[in-house]
Amino acid sequence: MPLTSPHRSALADQVIAQLRGQITAGEWPVGSRIPTEPELAGQLGVARNTVREAVRALAHNGLLDIRQGSGTYVVATSELAGVMNRRFADAAPGHVAELRSALEAAAARLAARRRTPQDLRQIDTLLERRERAWESGAAAAFVEADATLHTAVVAASHNEVLAELYADLGGVLRDFLRADVGEELRPEARTDHARLVEAIRSRDGERAAAEASTHPFGCRLTVPGSA
Repeated sequence: MPLTSPHRSALADQVIAQLRGQITAGEWPVGSRIPTEPELAGQLGVARNTVREAVRALAHNGLLDIRQGSGTYVVATSELAGVMNRRFADAAPGHVAELRSALEAAAARLAARRRTPQDLRQIDTLLERRERAWESGAAAAFVEADATLHTAVVAASHNEVLAELYADLGGVLRDFLRADVGEELRPEARTDHARLVEAIRSRDGERAAAEASTHPFGCRLTVPGSA
């Protein structure tokens, strides 16, 4: 329904809340372009300048990226995720790899203890999707499939704080993996995540943690002073 308010500032806040809700709910996934300013104005029943004010506010908060001549794109699903993306955009890749390793190892250890039959079905499905993506040779599809599998493992930890932190770091971790994978999948760098899944299935927390901390493309990432 159209949003109404006698005060423009209050109306802009309503539009911000509406757009934020649509982003958070996944109606516009990260990387997608949101409707144009006239389209949003028509959908919400508000003036274009109100939409413009709301979009600029969400861009300032890191959820949206306004690209002149191209449109406005979703870059994060929460303000914290936007802050994370900006804060760690120039972080050393090796440091990001170490952070990912630490988080995923902790999550896998918990998942081995707490996973449910539903969690295992989801993880099995995503493991198969990851394998198909690798076999297709499409680097972008593989990065997304790999990230989605690890997100499911984190969710299986049933630790809401860990899951939310991992989600907020999702953009940073995907960018790291995307940059490391490059345009071409390298056969010698392949890691079999079936061992990770099997460790979780058998409730072997230490083995699950060890498997989760090994990343397929970490061989190219170095930490200053580690050589």
